[in-house]
Amino acid sequence: MSDFPGFIAVETGEEDALPLAIAWALPDGQIKHTLIQPDDDWLGEELAALGDYSLDELRTFGVSPLDVLKELEGDHFSTTLYTTGISDDEAALSRIFDTFGVDPFVELAPVASLYPDLQPGEWERARNDLFGELGLEPLRADHEVQVMLYLHQRLIDSVS
Repeated sequence: MSDFPGFIAVETGEEDALPLAIAWALPDGQIKHTLIQPDDDWLGEELAALGDYSLDELRTFGVSPLDVLKELEGDHFSTTLYTTGISDDEAALSRIFDTFGVDPFVELAPVASLYPDLQPGEWERARNDLFGELGLEPLRADHEVQVMLYLHQRLIDSVS
């Protein structure tokens, strides 16, 4: 079995690309996932932007954004990571990088670009079907990465 591509997803709040959770795949197909402790500068007066999470939950169970960057750098320095929502994921990651003055060390690309033989929209349809089949929730970072891994395996197996 060959290595998996680097897949990444960032779960964001309802406004301003507030990063709440992040997940990425390792080359062996394992998934790293964590909640993110919001930096105080990210929080405005309204906490409604936290989506399904409470501020206490993020602060208690989350990892500092700087530690998230260190872990991501250790796993995927100077690589291309594939995502389903490039603009949202890019904005959320930029927020983390900018907060700590770190130059981005990964590049994001649309996951569909890995499969040039698929018709436009075919990857998205297969993704949506797989979410239903697996009973997973779209937009949850760990579920997004899990679906990208499963779909990649299916597409590779269908070619072999």
